[in-house]
Formats: sequence, C-alpha cells, structure tokens
Amino acid sequence: MKPKVFIDRPLPAEVVAYIAGHCEYEQWDSARPIPRETLLEKVADADGLFTSSSAIDAELLSRAKRLKIVSSMSVGYNHFDLSAMKARGVLGTNTPHVLDETVADLAFALILGTARRVAELDRYVKQGKWRKEDNEVLFGTDVHHATLGIIGMGRIGEAIARRGKLGFGMEVVYYNRNRKPDTEKELGVQYLPLEQLLGTADFIVMMTPLTRETAGMIGRAQFALMKPSAIFINVSRGQTVDETALVDALREGRIRAAGLDVYALEPIPKDHPLLSLPNVLTLPHIGSATAKTRFDMAMLAARNLVAGVTGQTPPNIVAELK
Repeated sequence: MKPKVFIDRPLPAEVVAYIAGHCEYEQWDSARPIPRETLLEKVADADGLFTSSSAIDAELLSRAKRLKIVSSMSVGYNHFDLSAMKARGVLGTNTPHVLDETVADLAFALILGTARRVAELDRYVKQGKWRKEDNEVLFGTDVHHATLGIIGMGRIGEAIARRGKLGFGMEVVYYNRNRKPDTEKELGVQYLPLEQLLGTADFIVMMTPLTRETAGMIGRAQFALMKPSAIFINVSRGQTVDETALVDALREGRIRAAGLDVYALEPIPKDHPLLSLPNVLTLPHIGSATAKTRFDMAMLAARNLVAGVTGQTPPNIVAELK
C-alpha cells in the first residue's frame, strides 16, 4: 500500500506525477491559500505533507497522527515549530542551494535599481517629464568600485559577493556569525565586525536567516552607524529589520535609499509608510521567482517528501531535526 501525502498548493504536472508514482496523494489545486481548517482536515490521515508556508505547529501535529515528514518548498523554515516537531519525531525538510544564484540576481537588481533610481525615473518619464542638461536632481549612485557589505555570508551571500567583486569591481566586506577563511581567500573578501561594516559599506545587503539572534538585528543604532549615502537592501527576512527605524532613517536622510523584497508582515499593508517613500524600491517577496528555479525547488521538495514517507533518509533535513 502506498503512503498517503497531502500537497497544500498547486505544482507543475511533472512534480505531481513524480509524487503519484510513489504515493497516494490529495492536492489543494487552487491559487488561493488553503484555509487552515481544510488543511487540518486533510493532514489527519497523511503520512507526509508538502507545503511552502503553512504553519507546522502543535495544533497541526496533534491532528496529524500518522505524519512522518513535512517537506517545505522553501529555504527558510521559520514556519516550523521545531520543538513540537522534534517531540513528535516528525522530519522537516527544505530546499536549499537550488535558488542561490536566482536570489543573488535579485539582490543585484535591487542594488542597481536603487542606485540608479530605476523605478523612480521610470515613473518620471511616464509622467511626461524629461531631464534638463546636468540636472542633478536625477543623479544616481555608482555601483562599480563601491564597497559592498554583506551581512550573512552563506551560499547566497557568496553568490552576491562574486557578482560584486568580479562583475562590478567592488570592494566586498562581510559579517557572519563565523568567519569563512576559505571564502575570503577564494573571493578576495574581507571580514569586518558588524559595526565597522555598517560604517564602511556603500551598499549593505541583509542575507541572514531569521533566528532568535537575528530578529530585529538592524535597528536605530545600526542605521545610525551607516553613511548618509548608504543604500540598504534586504532579501533575507523582514523580521530581521526594525521597519519603524528604517522608515525614520529614510525620511530623515540618515541613509540614501532601500531596496526590499521582504517585510515584517506579508503582504505588506497598503498603508505602510515604506510604500509612500520615493527612495524605496519594494518587491513582493519574489527572490526565487523564476520558472526554472521554482520548478527545481518543487522537484527537490517532492524528492524529500517521497524519501521521508518511503523509509529513506531525505537529503535535506533541516539541521535542528537531524
């Protein structure tokens, strides 16, 4: 008898076919997020759950008596209640590495977009305006040969550093919980304490995972250390930044601009002050959003799921649940 799994989101046909070859499955096939009560009903007799963001907590685990594995189609797994999962012996997996280069591309899109004011000046032209010769009001900031500071030097951070160093001739500095001598040697990047990085970098890219230590990591004190010409980029998790402090820093000219793909609350409220500031570039959490990368993430999550319900060891168990 095949194990039973529940898929809480639409997936490419090839991915569903792979799961169907090994499992009996049910699927939520609507673009609308699955209602919580429906999810709780569907996992009641499931051996595995395929998700991307559903909260895996004590309530869900108490209803899912047969559950062996939750396979998340994401790198982050802050929607996992790790203590509850560990207590129940439920495995949790994610999809690291397949999206590294894609997210690094987006980080650089935000760097370039904020530095050269791409969205702002696109609106300017569409409003029927045009520049006058040497109109400094429209000037941007050079990216080439500037100093790039990366907070969190994981694989995505390394991919961003490589683009900055090799593509734009940037000086790259980084802060990480642990120094990475091999990365320093390979890429020619320099480790700096956080406070020194904040005061040195022209572009500061936030690339840390969300943990107890990184929640609210960048706040008033940290923005005060940045240069008035600094541009702040966040493609990690919104909760790593005090958004009120960020708004104040932007309004008061303590930093030049910000490029954001993530927010403390998602979707960001329509009346959030970040959305009214002309020097903020805002994207709807699309770091991995290309067709190829999302397919690769879905297939990796499917392989994790199938391994977990068929008695094999999934390749991407999150570290806390190994």
